[in-house]
Amino acid sequence: MTIPAISPGKTRLGWIGTGVMGTSMCGHLIAAGYGVTVFSRTKSRAEPLVSKGATWAASPKAVAENSDVVFSIVGFPSDVREVMLGQNGALAGSKSGNVLVDMTTSQPALAVEIAEAAKGKGVHSVDAPVSGGDVGAREARLSIMIGGEADAVAALTPLFEVMGKTIVHQGPAGAGQHTKMVNQTLIASAMIGVCEALLYGHKADLDLKTVMQSIASGAAGSWSLTNLGPRIIDNNFDPGFYVEHFIKDMGIALEEARRMNLALPGLALAHQLYVALAAQGHARDGTHALQMALAKLSGVDWKSR
Repeated sequence: MTIPAISPGKTRLGWIGTGVMGTSMCGHLIAAGYGVTVFSRTKSRAEPLVSKGATWAASPKAVAENSDVVFSIVGFPSDVREVMLGQNGALAGSKSGNVLVDMTTSQPALAVEIAEAAKGKGVHSVDAPVSGGDVGAREARLSIMIGGEADAVAALTPLFEVMGKTIVHQGPAGAGQHTKMVNQTLIASAMIGVCEALLYGHKADLDLKTVMQSIASGAAGSWSLTNLGPRIIDNNFDPGFYVEHFIKDMGIALEEARRMNLALPGLALAHQLYVALAAQGHARDGTHALQMALAKLSGVDWKSR
């Protein structure tokens, strides 16, 4: 199956999912000159894209019927299954030669299942989860981890380049999702370190903004510290990535680890801390709200510090 050359004004794009990251990502494609048909479960959430020129569709199937390449970035694997493989899903509306690209962080096995179902209809399928959060999406500098056939990935590269800066083909279907699990495992432990360190600094009566000047550019520096540390200090826990979605990701990684007979105690600890955080009412806050759960363990009222 050969994919025609992709170019603005010629290639019709579809977009499913207009959350914190999806809206910015799709917006970059519109700004690059691509015609886009969009669907979200809540129509009003697609209005920012419609106002920029996107066309609304009533279902993922309708999106695919009017597109050559369909992207999805939704919440959970069950959502991916519905929008891709459901009765009114994108595959049902696709024709031979079309391409499905799921950018949700989802199950590797589901990515393989979608690829096999798509192949049976002459449709290409790629899993391409991303890292970089709301800032990376907004500034078009996401890291995109890709699984799928090499020719499909190569054809899609001009579109990925509109949304991200680090674009790597990791292997066959499911490889992108496995790579994202590596990414999430690293972030899980890193966030514990960031939050514990700032909690220590606070309890030691340090000015945390001054502390950041010393530590952020040294050996202790990290993306999470640089980008989320200031938000924690300012009590800004608005989501760049939802706690409930991170719990989902860690659950997938732990499930895959069990399947591979791997013991990942650090990841398991982080998962439990985030489950506690969600139980405290922070499921729809950003992942850096972990600070609240750790502060509570030590009897510190972080917001009133």
